[in-house]
Amino acid sequence: MSALTNLLLFSQALVVLYFLFVNLLYMVLFCFSVWAIVDHLRHMKHRDLREITRSKLTPPISILVPAHNESAVIIASVSALLQLDYPEFEILVVNDGSTDDTLATLIGAFGLRATRRIYHQTVATRPVRCIYAARPETPWANLIVVDKEKGGKADALNAAINVSHYPLFCSMDADSLLEKDSLLRVVMPFMERFSSMVGVGGIVRVANGCRIVDGTVQSVRLPDRWLPCFQAVEYLRAFLSGRVAWGRLRSLLVLSGAFALFRKSAIIESGGYDTNTVGEDMELVMRLHHERRKKGADCEIAFIPDPVCWTEVPETLRMLWRQRNRWQRGLGQSLVKHREMLLNPRYGLIGLVATPYLGLVEFASPVLEFMGYGVFVAAYFEGVLRWNAFGAFMVLSVLMGINLSLLSVLLEEFTLHRYPSVFDLLKLLAASVLEHLGYRHFTNLARLQGTLDTARRSLAWGHLERKGVEL
Repeated sequence: MSALTNLLLFSQALVVLYFLFVNLLYMVLFCFSVWAIVDHLRHMKHRDLREITRSKLTPPISILVPAHNESAVIIASVSALLQLDYPEFEILVVNDGSTDDTLATLIGAFGLRATRRIYHQTVATRPVRCIYAARPETPWANLIVVDKEKGGKADALNAAINVSHYPLFCSMDADSLLEKDSLLRVVMPFMERFSSMVGVGGIVRVANGCRIVDGTVQSVRLPDRWLPCFQAVEYLRAFLSGRVAWGRLRSLLVLSGAFALFRKSAIIESGGYDTNTVGEDMELVMRLHHERRKKGADCEIAFIPDPVCWTEVPETLRMLWRQRNRWQRGLGQSLVKHREMLLNPRYGLIGLVATPYLGLVEFASPVLEFMGYGVFVAAYFEGVLRWNAFGAFMVLSVLMGINLSLLSVLLEEFTLHRYPSVFDLLKLLAASVLEHLGYRHFTNLARLQGTLDTARRSLAWGHLERKGVEL
């Protein structure tokens, strides 16, 4: 046999083994997720959220909302935040060098006025032009708007941290909407284990298609278009089959920038958000694990499956491509920055399991999947294609993917049940199958380009166009 023949035979076996390993890992995580969600719901039956509202020990929260050219959604987002059911909180919107009328829209809608407040840079940021506040007699007296030079999302979050008053802060996207009791639910791990808890995340769901009135989701429904429906399935799979499990294993390395609660002192001690990455949310969580565990400090990052944040997802292929490219670059940059944790027993499961998983599965999978297609095509033309290996590859890469998506949708239906319509449930199940007929390959191509961009150290953010949620 020639060297090429041997290489192709070996590569076919290696591809099948890789996808077998990945799918077994997915199923193990899914089983952990089922157990964790059922246990959480059982625990919540004995909890009364009103106790948190009445308790004098409930910590106040600063809500940070970075905004760049978000005039289409900013009023709906702030209006929803003002209606949150929580005893004490403040809202800090940071206008990060917008070129549209985001700032003027906020000032006009809420009657804000410029203050003479001095800006203290606990964490270094780009210059702040002015700090606006609402009048004390208004229902939105807890609203503060910071106008600053453009520095990117991470820089805007750091500016909000500098202005904030409270020990906990919740980071959000400007196009996101929190349900009224979301803060009450996400703060519970802090109240139970404040000394060790550093961050808590909640589930993010697709707002496209939902009926939203005065910044509140009145009825949950899927969008008419298939592209955001595919993303709805993706979000369910990522959060319910992934982050729930990693959170229960105390090895969670990702909290969504759209909705996460942090202890401010820990973030300031770590230097705030990194402005030299496009994945500042992931990089921050990895840095917290990296630095605090290295020093022997407590670093617990939790995930709660029922505090809901609704967000607008891309409705065009161009915007989706930019988003997935950016996510991949952020993942790659975070892995490089914190490569010391990789396979390092000093960091426990974080080093031995979670970090290798991010690298070998989340980051490398688009490269390895397209390499797999290439291997089988080359083997076919060389006349050494192993049809049993090719069949196993298709089952593992397509049918098992469909199976995991279907299980995630059914897990959502039988536990959290946020989609009341039978038609929407059937559409989610259909999307779980149809996403593997081109959509997944499209997103993997975007991630593949993101991998190449990571090698070129591209820091371009890529603005996502906002249609604005349906009011």
